[in-house]
Amino acid sequence: MQKYQIDQIDQKILSFLVKNARMPFLEIARECGVSGAAIHQRVKKMENLGIITGSRLLVKPQTLGLNVCAFIGISLSQSNQYPTVISLLKEIPEIVECHFITGKHALLVKVYCFNHDHLMKILIETIQNIPYVEQTETFISLDQAIERQVWVKDENIAVRK
Repeated sequence: MQKYQIDQIDQKILSFLVKNARMPFLEIARECGVSGAAIHQRVKKMENLGIITGSRLLVKPQTLGLNVCAFIGISLSQSNQYPTVISLLKEIPEIVECHFITGKHALLVKVYCFNHDHLMKILIETIQNIPYVEQTETFISLDQAIERQVWVKDENIAVRK
C-alpha cells in the first residue's frame, strides 16, 4: 500500500473546501498561488484517493421545523444482530447519524424531530420496537455550540493509498 503525502497546497485546498465546498477553484488557485488547472487536478487526485468523498448542501434543521435534536444510546440484546438493527434504523428518516460505539451502549444515533411528542413517537413506536433493541437512553441537545467539518491539520498528513 502506497502512501500519498499531502503537501501544504493540498492542505490549503482542503481548508478552503471544508469551509465552503462551493468556493470556485480559480479563487482557491489565487489564494494558493497556482493555476486553476492545478487545483482541479489536485482535487481530482484527492477524490480518487478517497480523501475527499464529495460535497454536501447543508440545511439547518430548525428552518424545516425540526426543533429537537437528540442522541439516543441503543443497547442490543444480541450484539451479533448489529447488521439487522442497522438495516432497520436506516428506514427511519429522522435518524441522520448512527455510530457503533464502545461503552454502555452499542449504538449512538442522532435524530431530528419536530417536537418532544414526535421524539417520543420515534422512540416508542419505531426504535424500541426493533428486534434486538434491548434498551434506549435519550439525550436531548439544548444547543449546538460547535458545528464544523473535519479539522485540517497544518502539518503534512500521510494518507494510505
